[in-house]
Amino acid sequence: MHHPQYDDDLRSFMEEMEDVQRIASNDKVFVYNPNDSVEKKAKRAALSKEKDPLFNPLSMEGVKPVKPDDFIAFQQPGIQDGVFKNLRLGKYDIEQRITLSGAPLKACRDLLFQSLKLAHEKGERALLIQHGKGEHSQPFPALKKSYVNHWLAELDFVIAWHTAQPMHGGFGATYVLLKKHPQQKLINREKNRKR
Repeated sequence: MHHPQYDDDLRSFMEEMEDVQRIASNDKVFVYNPNDSVEKKAKRAALSKEKDPLFNPLSMEGVKPVKPDDFIAFQQPGIQDGVFKNLRLGKYDIEQRITLSGAPLKACRDLLFQSLKLAHEKGERALLIQHGKGEHSQPFPALKKSYVNHWLAELDFVIAWHTAQPMHGGFGATYVLLKKHPQQKLINREKNRKR
């Protein structure tokens, strides 16, 4: 049975398709290798990222805002309370100060990661991050402080941090304690040789 409606539909379809061109055939063959599991691919990707000196693992997502006058603190399990107390009281010699004021957030992310990574490789343990209180920062107060708190949690070689004492910047700064570098004995030997 023939429908005039069908002819109209076909005609309008063909008119719509008039300037459509055929896609060139693709002669690539994709071979699926069941041994190339998703896990293996993820591992390879992670390894290549670690080797890339420009790779920065610090994320811009999922940041929980803190207030400008909030204490931020973290102590990895296994860190002695005495060590954490000394950090909190600012009793460790600050081996490096990282100043984030005046820099845009993305630049802060890169500066923080590169500085912490380098400090860890050099065997430095106690650092001070000067992020400011950010009372009027946008899109929310304490923007950089909130990101610093978030980013420090993403680095496995950062073992503790605490809001600084007033003499070191108070709520606008954070003490950071880094894990001993695996090559610490070698680093110490080098330091002693230079003395």
